Amino acid sequence: MNDPIQFLTTYGYMLLFSGVLIEQIGLPVPALPFLLAAGALAGSGKLSFALIMIVAVGAALLSDLAWFELGRRRGSSVLNLLCRISLEPDSCVRRTENLFLRYGVGSLLVAKFIPGLSTVAPPLAGIFHIGVRRFLAYDTLGSSLWVGAFAGLGYIFSDQIEQIAVQAAQLGTLLVVILVGALALYVAGKYLQRRRILNRLRVARISPDDLNRMLTDGEDVMIFDLRQKLDFQAIPSGIPGAIRIAVEELEERHHEIPRDRDIILYCS
Repeated sequence: MNDPIQFLTTYGYMLLFSGVLIEQIGLPVPALPFLLAAGALAGSGKLSFALIMIVAVGAALLSDLAWFELGRRRGSSVLNLLCRISLEPDSCVRRTENLFLRYGVGSLLVAKFIPGLSTVAPPLAGIFHIGVRRFLAYDTLGSSLWVGAFAGLGYIFSDQIEQIAVQAAQLGTLLVVILVGALALYVAGKYLQRRRILNRLRVARISPDDLNRMLTDGEDVMIFDLRQKLDFQAIPSGIPGAIRIAVEELEERHHEIPRDRDIILYCS
């Protein structure tokens, strides 16, 4: 038996648990390769598919419960934390808000299939005060579907994946360098993408003090409140005179935005 295959067989459950837990915490380490590899090893009889399900779903639930409790105890400030630590653009968090507002707790069934969104759904469930038992029921089912789908693919194509693994193992240290380099490039690319978005936003930003001065001086400005429904529910107060409008409605309601004065847009 090849040494890499022996290593994966010996430490497969531990690696699977760590890989899933790290991704669900929000770090940029994809769990998909761990699920596929574990499924392939189960297909060749080296690991138990039932134990793979238990270990991977358990890791996902452990992380999700932590985020759920943070959302329940800290409210929408948890989303701001996710916006700061995530390599995804802030719009990724907002898309999950829209998904949860539309489908409720049922969105937990598909959240893990959407890259970058699975970490945000559990704290949203806590913010919406979903019951713990109900959350666990939906999250367990959603995690089981996710783990079963990708580990199942590894199981079905176990022969092909094992052949690829044996050939890749012949590269030895070179393969490790390639994988680490690819991960570093991925993280760097996401970081640069995020910095470009933030830099573009800073160009058009004004501070709350500047806006207050403009209003005090009686400048002719129009203010639009673009906060999502969840953010508005958390903090219902806003800037006096601001017109509430959803980001998704900007295109169809563009005629309400005047072209002859300064426009101030604000969100959360």
